[in-house]
Amino acid sequence: MPKLEVQPPSHLFYLPTLRRPRVARAEGIYFWTNDGRRFIDGSSGPMVANIGHSNRNVLDAMKRQMDKATFAYRLNFENEPAEELARELTRKLPEGMDRIFFVSGGSEATESCIKLARQWAVVTGQASRRKVISRFPSYHGGTLGSLSVTGDDALAETFFPMMRVMPTVPAPTAWRDRDNLSMEQRGIRYANMLEEKILAEGAEDVLAFIMEPIGGAATAALVAPESYYPRIREICDRYGILLIHDEVMSGAGRTGKFLGGDHWNCKPDIVALAKGLGSGYAPLGALAAPMRLVEPLLDSGGFQHGHTYAGNPLACAAGLAVIGEMDRLHLISNAAAMGNVLIRELKALQKRFPFVADVRGRGLLLGAEMVANPETLRPIDPARKATQRLLELAYARGLIIYGRKVRGGVDSDNFMVAPPMIITREQISTIVAIIGDSLEALGAELDLPVER
Repeated sequence: MPKLEVQPPSHLFYLPTLRRPRVARAEGIYFWTNDGRRFIDGSSGPMVANIGHSNRNVLDAMKRQMDKATFAYRLNFENEPAEELARELTRKLPEGMDRIFFVSGGSEATESCIKLARQWAVVTGQASRRKVISRFPSYHGGTLGSLSVTGDDALAETFFPMMRVMPTVPAPTAWRDRDNLSMEQRGIRYANMLEEKILAEGAEDVLAFIMEPIGGAATAALVAPESYYPRIREICDRYGILLIHDEVMSGAGRTGKFLGGDHWNCKPDIVALAKGLGSGYAPLGALAAPMRLVEPLLDSGGFQHGHTYAGNPLACAAGLAVIGEMDRLHLISNAAAMGNVLIRELKALQKRFPFVADVRGRGLLLGAEMVANPETLRPIDPARKATQRLLELAYARGLIIYGRKVRGGVDSDNFMVAPPMIITREQISTIVAIIGDSLEALGAELDLPVER
């Protein structure tokens, strides 16, 4: 049994009281701590480490770039890694999505998308378009701009007086509905809520609709019915509204396609990427858009927006190497194949633990929802903090999974399983076994239904 380390007081204030062991090293899907414990990274951090930790080819590429230049301001110089990464991205994105603006993370990416859309509307004579509709619940970032389109009052309410809150429509939680409609009909019904909201807000005032094709932290890998996606595209086209796909979590191959929206051939107007694009090796994100949206901005003097580290050569060198490793190791196809294995195993756990009411997602972006009563879908008492307790039980057994509450889901408990795309069948078996043990313990603690 390793001796637990005694940590000195911390001057950081990320969390009120929680202290964690100090990381010593990471490799593949594993972390080791200074006190000798090993943890499986079953969520890729917050769905970031897509290609796993300490990939030698990525580290070598970063070292080569470090020996050349670690910073070159984009207004003074072009740099080769940024140019090459932009070129590679356009090859993987939907046809015509051929202009890239690099940023340092997901909140910057979604906010950049919103600002691009707004400036495009202004310079093309549509200045009344200012409202961005999003879904509730949803999560699109923590800056004031991205927070204004985030459907999470718990995160946003403190800052409401400082920002312009945007309209929302319900997230397509069709699996919860108790009606006589088919899933196809439910998908259309949820999509039609967007049209109703557009008309209520005034179509001439609506700029864009932002959505995660596959849900992230707010909805734990929620997937809409198949009919939802083409109907959303049709509605946006009808009213001249831009469709923004937030692929910060679902992009960069994690779902078994390069973009989550690729599963439905649902082509957005603007895409936000981050997290897996840099895979944790460097802070990196991107906005992608077609020239038809970018050219009017350039003709009017340029994009009125920017960040100091946009197109940073070291970050872009890391991103370029990450994409290279995805291709070399066939990680997107592995994410699809191992995702099929993992979701089957999680659905098998669902049979053992009826309080796991739904298992969903695509590829290696999977989530599950827990309830007190699987028949009525009555939620677990929020005071029991079931999600946090499950995460703690798994952590004590050496597995990191992900889960958090949002105000839109205060009466629901979700967790996510999203290991690196290098995962093997054997490692999946280990992850599922630990989740099973943790659910067993949680069921006993909270008196939840368990099949014996």
